Amino acid sequence: MFIDCKSIAKSIDEETIALTRLTKPKLVSLAVNPDEGTISYLKSQQKKAKSLNVEHEIFVLDNVEILSEKLLEFSKDETVHGIFVAHPLPKGADELQVASLIDPEKDVEGRNPVNLGRLMYGEEGFAPCTAAAIVEILTRTTQLMGKNVVIVGRSNTVGLPLSVMLLRRDRSATVTVCHTKTQNLEEKTLQADIVVVAVGHAGFLKPEMVRENALVIDVGINVVGDRVVGDVDPEVEKKCSLTPVPGGVGVVTTAILMNRVARIASRGGKV
Repeated sequence: MFIDCKSIAKSIDEETIALTRLTKPKLVSLAVNPDEGTISYLKSQQKKAKSLNVEHEIFVLDNVEILSEKLLEFSKDETVHGIFVAHPLPKGADELQVASLIDPEKDVEGRNPVNLGRLMYGEEGFAPCTAAAIVEILTRTTQLMGKNVVIVGRSNTVGLPLSVMLLRRDRSATVTVCHTKTQNLEEKTLQADIVVVAVGHAGFLKPEMVRENALVIDVGINVVGDRVVGDVDPEVEKKCSLTPVPGGVGVVTTAILMNRVARIASRGGKV
């Protein structure tokens, strides 16, 4: 069974539209030498923003030095409420340095180290958007307390922050974080009530790796031929509840990002 993520996103969008009736939120998105896929994503982001009455500007830049200047500029600009930086950055760019240049109160992606530090204390207003989207889907779909969760992937924007969020006392899941060096991965995923996969490898999680009636969250976005597919083999849907790709985690992530911009605008820099 596929999980209806579009309905979850729609409910978040309704709150955003209510907020934008009273404010004029503005999001700026920046990309350095983006490929066609990134440009396509930014244009879809812009279309989404327009549907929610969020002003949106895209800046395509030539190098990281100009990006750094723009981040400082927009961090000080009171008319800008949210700043988004497209990834991956060019080879050799200092991810930490770039993230640190964004005003933490405009960091809608939750990449600034200040916001990642806040996350350790249970403050999730600026948690990484994809991790926040997964938590939103899970809390609307199941009872997390005491559940055995296996996360496959340890990135700073999904696996690591998600593990912290699920361990929070009001959720109290039991969390195992796995990665490419994990031995006997299938043994761990077969024991899980919930499996989250974010490895960037098409069809990585096979049906035989999960137990019947588990809940599976597919974070992957992979282009195979002319199709966009996830990190989970679609056959998993026959035995588990599964988020679809496309139309799953991604739509909730974008809804949360736009909602943050609107909330920042309506609350004077606070989410």
